[in-house]
Amino acid sequence: MTPHIVFDVGGVLLEWHPHQGYIDVFDSAAETQAFLDRTDFRARNIRADRGERFADLAQELDDPRDRALFASYVSRFSKMVQNKVPGSWDILNRLQARGACLYAITNWSAETWVEAQKAHPSLATTFRTTIVSGHEGVLKPDPRLFQLLFESAGVAPVDCVFIDDSLINVESAGRLGMDAIHFETADKLAGALLERELL
Repeated sequence: MTPHIVFDVGGVLLEWHPHQGYIDVFDSAAETQAFLDRTDFRARNIRADRGERFADLAQELDDPRDRALFASYVSRFSKMVQNKVPGSWDILNRLQARGACLYAITNWSAETWVEAQKAHPSLATTFRTTIVSGHEGVLKPDPRLFQLLFESAGVAPVDCVFIDDSLINVESAGRLGMDAIHFETADKLAGALLERELL
């Protein structure tokens, strides 16, 4: 059987560094972090991953400068995802060369997913099916997001190997019947795939 390999993107294939998007604004990493903290950036970003728009989320902020900077997040996003996770794309390319069917399921804003594909065009061409939480209005580890992949790709959970850096997502995938691998490093991932005779 041709293996079906399902990748998470953030933390597995791409590094995400929000600070990099604001290096032209603040004089220090501490000032940038203070901005992220006072705008409750992490919580609002999760809401964007669930489908809300950054411009709408920005309107909740009282300070005009913070509001404008938060609203500019999408236009700054490509600076935040410049770096690929070391070694992961080599594994991806090796799997593709061996004929594996590749898919992606990611917690990602619909707005910034467009920007990620601009920065890394292969995101738009590598995967047979890509499920983006911001398009669907539901986040991993919710089983409904995985179910969307099964239905869209026409694959059964037991025929899939799932790779994610979030342990809670890995556990959810495992409960659905997927062979789930917790991503820590590319070397460890390569070892896990070799054990499965997929590399």
